Amino acid sequence: MSPNSTRLAGRTALITGSTAGLGAGIATALAEAGATVLVNGRDRKRGADVVQRIESAGGRAAFLGADLGAGGAEVTRLAAEATATAGGPIDILVNNAAMILMPSPTAEVPEEQIRDAFAINVFAPFLLTGALAPAMAQRGSGVIINVGSISGLIGSANSALYSATKATVHSLSKSWADEYGPSGVRVNTVAPGPIRTERNAEFEEHVAPVLARIPSRRMSTVAEVAAAVVFLASDDAANIHGATLSIDGGWSAV
Repeated sequence: MSPNSTRLAGRTALITGSTAGLGAGIATALAEAGATVLVNGRDRKRGADVVQRIESAGGRAAFLGADLGAGGAEVTRLAAEATATAGGPIDILVNNAAMILMPSPTAEVPEEQIRDAFAINVFAPFLLTGALAPAMAQRGSGVIINVGSISGLIGSANSALYSATKATVHSLSKSWADEYGPSGVRVNTVAPGPIRTERNAEFEEHVAPVLARIPSRRMSTVAEVAAAVVFLASDDAANIHGATLSIDGGWSAV
């Protein structure tokens, strides 16, 4: 385990969409910081692989399967299962699951895709937060971190649908910070730019012209975004409420 393995000791974190990519990286980083992590996703095998990697490194983890695009009953079931597994209110909720969309002209976006995108990117975190935050507030402590995007901060042609869902997530964080902050629950957002993952490798050439103009001149890594989540989850961020932490190499600033 890392030197920071006691930073989040005694806390349980639920990370949605954490069987691969950024979500798996966040789950691993939270476990390395001492949290017991509840890995979530639809693919049980991939979830088991993430749990195995965490446990092999000395961490604690469990897999909770759920299809967050399936609607309220499935989200409610996940919340109940997570609470039961934790033995009480969840300490840290990371709303990471998202439907990633390829750029497409607005006029060509099917209505079904609009519904699916909002179901996963907006309705699921809204319902899950509504199911878990009241118990956090009643206890007087808790952390909710929403994974937004640079797309929720800036306009981008042919990305209206994804941008709309992520801008909504950013807005929800601010409203929830005001709603739950007085009860000791902190709600914040991380807003990554392009992240270098196996899945995103094909997009690096697409964003290369923009990367050449931003201060860092590169994509972010999963570890860099995960480190920001660990910071916001920890007591080091004890008085940070309703903030959006951009991890985009300066893209949204220039």
